[in-house]
Amino acid sequence: MNDSTSRLPRQLYRAQDVQQLDKIAIEKHGIEGFKLMQRAGAVTFNSLLEQWPQTRHVRVFAGAGNNAGDGYVIARLAQEHGLHSEVIQVGDPESMQGDARRALDWAMEIKVDMLSLADYMASDAVERNDESPNTVMVDALLGTGLAREVSGTYAQAITHINDSKAAIVAVDIPSGLSADTGMPLGTTVAADLTVTYIGMKQGLLTGRGRDFAGRIVFSDLDIPETVYTNVDAPAVSATRLDINDATRHLQPRAITSHKSQHGHVVVVGGDFSYGGAVLLAAEAALRAGAGLVSVITRSVHRPAILARRPELMVLGTEDENVDIEALLSKASAIAIGTGLGTGAWSRMLLQQALSAQSSFRIPLVIDADGLRLLAEKPAGTTGSKRNSWILTPHPGEAAQLLDCSIDEVQQDRFAAVAALQSKWGGCCLLKGSGSLICCMESDAPKISLSTEGNPGMATAGMGDVLSGIAASLLAQGLEPADSLKCAVVIHGEAADLAMQVAGPRGMLASDLFPYIQRLVNPASL
Repeated sequence: MNDSTSRLPRQLYRAQDVQQLDKIAIEKHGIEGFKLMQRAGAVTFNSLLEQWPQTRHVRVFAGAGNNAGDGYVIARLAQEHGLHSEVIQVGDPESMQGDARRALDWAMEIKVDMLSLADYMASDAVERNDESPNTVMVDALLGTGLAREVSGTYAQAITHINDSKAAIVAVDIPSGLSADTGMPLGTTVAADLTVTYIGMKQGLLTGRGRDFAGRIVFSDLDIPETVYTNVDAPAVSATRLDINDATRHLQPRAITSHKSQHGHVVVVGGDFSYGGAVLLAAEAALRAGAGLVSVITRSVHRPAILARRPELMVLGTEDENVDIEALLSKASAIAIGTGLGTGAWSRMLLQQALSAQSSFRIPLVIDADGLRLLAEKPAGTTGSKRNSWILTPHPGEAAQLLDCSIDEVQQDRFAAVAALQSKWGGCCLLKGSGSLICCMESDAPKISLSTEGNPGMATAGMGDVLSGIAASLLAQGLEPADSLKCAVVIHGEAADLAMQVAGPRGMLASDLFPYIQRLVNPASL
């Protein structure tokens, strides 16, 4: 688990909701807006010094709104601390009003150096100071309300900040990043540190958000808890998950337990040349605690599967007198799609799995090629929307399920995962950095976001392992929502543990198995 994200709040908000929380703090709790601005500046400056204690020069790039006001506070605090401090005014200081104007005046009281962007870019300070390892750039250009692409002098300033050799801290959110979706709106600051306030912005944790945010520090600026529970307070837009969310669902087994009490997973897939995918899913189901795991695959794969993992039972579809329906009917959970292919054989197996789910009420996990075949079925037709299945698409598969482009999925991942659940039912996962889960809970769709995982997971077979974990937890009796949430965080945390041993590059999907077994036994950790 990433130590930085583990300290972040569980409640995630959209930009307009954080603005509402700020308004409640000021109007209903009597907290002066300028006081909040001073607190924000102080938290950011202290975080800056904590990360870069050798800092000698702080250069603030300021816009003209409240985000700039935080920047002027930082500039004053840096100068009072004995550092060389200056503000590069990208926004028109004459247009500043309210608390932001007070912050500007407060910095001017002690004669903080201030330059327009044009004067700064024409000076030799650009070359001289950006080479210094003790210079920190402060991005106080644009706040969370940005809704269009950055252009003009702001884009010029952002390009200069990114091209510098200095460390970069972003005030509340990197300028140019959407607080709601995590996608860049044109030119975007690539921060090393982002200090964000009052409400955790959901866009910092998914999409491209983590690419631009760097390390994230959160502060509630000491506003009272009653701000968040006020009758006018906005509902959270999503809930952050980490490995701690899995432990309450994974209780120690009874001493007298036996294999039939821990579920029978049937993994279906592995067309010609894709036997490894179904093997990975099946072994993951075993490592996650299923009592029995059977595989339905091409007969040619049986020797290799049993040589690797003799604990598995393998039914070959080319065997004599094969009875696929009989095996499926005995399953506690079915996982289909890993290495399934999209030919006639694949379609036959998917239809049999869907029929078994309907006839025997068996929960179903569909991934990979299973999703591609499912996307061919018109939504709304009989059997094409079910409450007892788990769908686990990556953005490309999600685009097929939603009949849209991958770019449209990625432009608003929160909207996309909600649309998946609305169209197809059940519990839906949208994979990627900051994976999103949408399930119906208490008759309303709820979105969760996982902060587990790392770039080492960008390799073949990782999705197969996740499918196996999810099916295993379903077979052991967890509800679909709990199974998917636990599977996602266990999968990501296992990868994080593997990365600590050997790094992200070169990580294999099978490297996760020892850590999966550890994580599904939290009482022994």
